[in-house]
Amino acid sequence: MLTNMTEAIEDDLPELFLRTARRIRRAQQADLAPLGLTPAQARALRILGHSAEPLRMSALAERLGIVPRSATTVVDALEAAGWVDRATDPANRRATLVALTDSGRAVLTRMSDARRRAARDLFARLSPGHRASLRAILAELDAADGDMPRG
Repeated sequence: MLTNMTEAIEDDLPELFLRTARRIRRAQQADLAPLGLTPAQARALRILGHSAEPLRMSALAERLGIVPRSATTVVDALEAAGWVDRATDPANRRATLVALTDSGRAVLTRMSDARRRAARDLFARLSPGHRASLRAILAELDAADGDMPRG
């Protein structure tokens, strides 16, 4: 009996997690639709926003999990919108640095607000204790990410 319950839980968890993540993403995308951001552009803004200094294009591509040419396409669109600036890396003139502009920071704030609103709306039905427990569980899983097999 316990094995069947354990199997049911193991089968349900990934599906429930993915459905919840999709709900948050859909709500956030609806808030951001007027900006015309693609998911890759939004991720690039978040990565640049969390970086203490400008990033080389190659480092941004690596963090995005895409090839450098694709990162160039993402940055081209962000630069055209006025959300990032490019500069030659003084330490290596062949490399390009990318940094958020003030407008890019404002968009990042708007993105963060949209994500918070979506999560708040979704998780409002949970008690404060359940929200705290969920946060602790997700933080534990996130911290263990380096221990997870890739494949």
